[in-house]
Amino acid sequence: MSRFCLTVACPSKRGIVAGVSTFLAEQGCNITDSAHFDDLETGQFFMRTSFTSETGATLEDLQSGFATVAQTMDLTFQFHDEAAKMRVVIMVSRFGHCLNDLLYRCRIGALPIEIVAVISNHMDYQKTVVNNDIPFHCIRVTPANKPQAEAAIMQVVEDSGAHLIVLARYMQILSDEMCRTMSGRIINIHHSFLPSFKGANPYKQAFARGVKLIGATSHYVTADLDEGPIIEQDTIRVTHAQSPEDYVSLGRDVEAQVLARAIHAHARHRVFLNGNKTVVFPASPGSYSSERMG
Repeated sequence: MSRFCLTVACPSKRGIVAGVSTFLAEQGCNITDSAHFDDLETGQFFMRTSFTSETGATLEDLQSGFATVAQTMDLTFQFHDEAAKMRVVIMVSRFGHCLNDLLYRCRIGALPIEIVAVISNHMDYQKTVVNNDIPFHCIRVTPANKPQAEAAIMQVVEDSGAHLIVLARYMQILSDEMCRTMSGRIINIHHSFLPSFKGANPYKQAFARGVKLIGATSHYVTADLDEGPIIEQDTIRVTHAQSPEDYVSLGRDVEAQVLARAIHAHARHRVFLNGNKTVVFPASPGSYSSERMG
């Protein structure tokens, strides 16, 4: 049986859950998991429903058939094939821990993505990437060539058919134009527990303030640096006896885990933009299982 999910966002009103459930039942579909959230502050409603098609209904059938329901209730919606892997371009500079973690998770099937290209402004990880049978592109960025470099980056994204860009410790600031073009489709990992310690050298900032917790934040990229809607966060405890260099080492594992969880949520269509925040629904049962455990 085919497994699909339906995502819905709309102004809050009664009858949405009933309307979705009735439509799926009439199409011979069985709901296996569902989550919804009614934001009383913004008046917006969000819903994600996983289901199986027991009578052979296709993605196209469901998409066209639901259009009438959606128009009646003023819904923005999308059906997704849960077997499809999201095509992703990873961008990295000289810190490779997140890249290596994503390559491994992708190799064992722990992330529902296909890495279709890796872009870097350095050559450090060319061999690592090519050894994973993934195209590597070195696109160097300077203040003088930034428009041309970003045009080359976007050409790789277009040619590879990527739906998501992941900044895996890519240490270049993207232009406002690129952020707008890829709005909601660029995920960054920032090595601090935002909104604290934005910008450069957040671990040194944290050390100077004598914090007892350091963390990492994965968020969508916007034109406002380190201000994008947050998808995932986590922390690790530190003490007065540790140095800024210790913070960097301890933070690596947290960064890798937080970024992977954010990508998983986005690729499984569990993240909804809600103004300058996000709604992130829990993972459906079985969605963390790997093709190869170990």
